[in-house]
Amino acid sequence: YHPDKQKADVPAGEVEERVQRFIEIDQAWKILGNEETKKEYDLQQREDNLTKEWPLHAQISLEDMSWNEDEQCYTLSCRCGGNYTVFKSETKDVSLVCCDTCSLVIEILQ
Repeated sequence: YHPDKQKADVPAGEVEERVQRFIEIDQAWKILGNEETKKEYDLQQREDNLTKEWPLHAQISLEDMSWNEDEQCYTLSCRCGGNYTVFKSETKDVSLVCCDTCSLVIEILQ
């Protein structure tokens, strides 16, 4: 797909498609090749998948959750007996959290 490595006999329309594909690959590499942007991308993908597949149980603020000093995380009990957990390092990045034992999801309000 690299624009500099195109053969001379490739039709013009196909060249455009290949250049566009090269640009998409380059953009993906820039996102996934950087730890910070990769983390943001992974969190966004996770949220997108959760909202499509799992039911939203409640909207909760961090203040409504219990703080665990030893583990540096917020927790909330799920109605199934499991827990929702948000680690301190995730508080700014995460907005949807899965229960650790069932399919319910809570939304963390910022």
